[in-house]
Amino acid sequence: MIDVNRFWIIHAVISASLFLASCRERQTSGNPPFEEKNSDILFQSDFSDPLDPRFWAVEMDSLAESRVSVRDGKLVLDTKGGVTVWLKKKLGGNVEITYTREVVVKEGVNDRLSDLNQFWMATDPQNENLFTRTGKFAEYDSLRMYYVGFGGNYNTTTRFRKYHGDGRKEIIHDLAGKEHLLKPNHVYKIRIRMENDKVEFWVDDEFFFSYTDPDPLMEGYFGFRSTWSRHKIDDLKITSLN
Repeated sequence: MIDVNRFWIIHAVISASLFLASCRERQTSGNPPFEEKNSDILFQSDFSDPLDPRFWAVEMDSLAESRVSVRDGKLVLDTKGGVTVWLKKKLGGNVEITYTREVVVKEGVNDRLSDLNQFWMATDPQNENLFTRTGKFAEYDSLRMYYVGFGGNYNTTTRFRKYHGDGRKEIIHDLAGKEHLLKPNHVYKIRIRMENDKVEFWVDDEFFFSYTDPDPLMEGYFGFRSTWSRHKIDDLKITSLN
């Protein structure tokens, strides 16, 4: 006759062992780069349609051979001078922004390996309407926002700055190693994560840097930024982290 109590004790021990082994496997296998959390999609686009002015604002330096367009399911920034493409949706709270982006270096007139840049949590302390500029980089000095210039200065630096809204552009991180600079014609996966007072920036699921901000920017706008180069952007997704 089966001892029922003994059976359930053995069953409980085996179940607990399997659970602990599963936990150890999740902790040690691979290198999961971020903690998965419940999330709600705030906005996403695969750029299969032309930019809708209800959702996008383009600020572009008026130089010849410059254009912003949607071609072959990609948002293309092909400009001689500065350009910012803003998403006209104000973000707030804890969010994650992901997208893919390629710096094209082939035979294009503007092709140059540089400036895979972005603004986020941007606001204008002097003007409720953010979208008033012409694409020249210095015009953004008065904003409050975070900024990453990935492969800036002719692909010699990757910098993370906080703009304070009074002309100060504080450098938080300044990376110059080859592993933190651009490769031509490579499709990068960019991930920006805002969670309470912590800001993170990831490239191809590799951690670049984080910043614990004593005065975090918890609302504002996101924009793709570049200058004198050609970029193809796709699969933008912004989620709210619960």
